[in-house]
Amino acid sequence: MFDIDFSKFPDVFERILLPAIGETLYMSVVSTLLAFLIGLVPAILLVLSAQDGLKPNKPLFIALDITVNTLRSFPFIILIIVLFPLTRLIVGTSIGTTAAIVPLTIGAAPFIARLIESALKEVDKGIIEAARSFGSSNFQIIFKVMFVEALPGIVASITLTLIVIIGFSAMAGAVGGGGLGSVAINYGYQRFRPDIMLYTVVILIIMVQIFQSLGNFIYKITKK
Repeated sequence: MFDIDFSKFPDVFERILLPAIGETLYMSVVSTLLAFLIGLVPAILLVLSAQDGLKPNKPLFIALDITVNTLRSFPFIILIIVLFPLTRLIVGTSIGTTAAIVPLTIGAAPFIARLIESALKEVDKGIIEAARSFGSSNFQIIFKVMFVEALPGIVASITLTLIVIIGFSAMAGAVGGGGLGSVAINYGYQRFRPDIMLYTVVILIIMVQIFQSLGNFIYKITKK
């Protein structure tokens, strides 16, 4: 029932898997970068407006906190469908690898915002107070003190987000997003090709391991 002919792997890899790997990397890396840039804004505002922040603002903090938590709680497969109209507006279509970047970015942005917020809050208060005593502005404290001190945590946050997005991109393939998820559904499941299903799973595991190892390496460099 599940006999797999590994002799066909080179042909399958070149024709089907290699393009899908490129699509998955494209979706995942671009979405991670965009999610980081978008998530950076609420993360900074949450740190600034918190009760013990540099510029406390309770209404702003509560509004951002609720928004981030609400977006984080959305099941990703539902988020993709809900964002179809927005995706068509931005990209011109709701199908394909570029279209998948829209829900991937919006789905990951609140996630990475919370991670960056946590990393920034871990910075020693004594260092922040020392910077304040030297007359540093809030902008300088955030970007020249807190971000420098929190850099290892931010690197770990980006790594975790990238790995989560790789998983999300596989789900996006179920609704026409392309990539390895689409290959697994269209070939592995619908055409009853357990060999292709197995290859996609193994490749996804290898990709995650590579990015996690790279993230750990960069983390150690920034930790020094």
